[in-house]
Amino acid sequence: MPVPIYEHRVIVLPSDIDENKHANNLCYLRWMNEAAVAHSTANGWKSQRYLELGSTWFARKHTIEYLTPSYESEELIVQTWIFDWQRIRSTRRYRFIRPKDNAVVAKAETLWAFVNLQTGRPVRIAPEVAESFVVVGENNDAG
Repeated sequence: MPVPIYEHRVIVLPSDIDENKHANNLCYLRWMNEAAVAHSTANGWKSQRYLELGSTWFARKHTIEYLTPSYESEELIVQTWIFDWQRIRSTRRYRFIRPKDNAVVAKAETLWAFVNLQTGRPVRIAPEVAESFVVVGENNDAG
């Protein structure tokens, strides 16, 4: 059964801290990618399965809204879900929650394109991929 909203836990490491003494912006992008891969894997789509299909996801656009900083040793829960499917694209949303105070640290989304690995060109999302995920959508938005 597909996991609609996936929760990926991370700990802010000393190496994640920048000169401003909080988690660097690039860490959020890394955590977004980790959460997306983990969600895909939880729904039966490991990297190898995409390779066998001959297609995979390429990021086209990331948007991150930082609401409050996160600091070393803090735990964050990265929630992620599929917001929509289009013919060759999908929007995935994320919400970063700090469990110790339930604060929403950041909100984000990525526009992904489904791409043929041989040609490098976008292709229609394979039905077996689309059927493996639940589109959460606007009315059921976790964020």
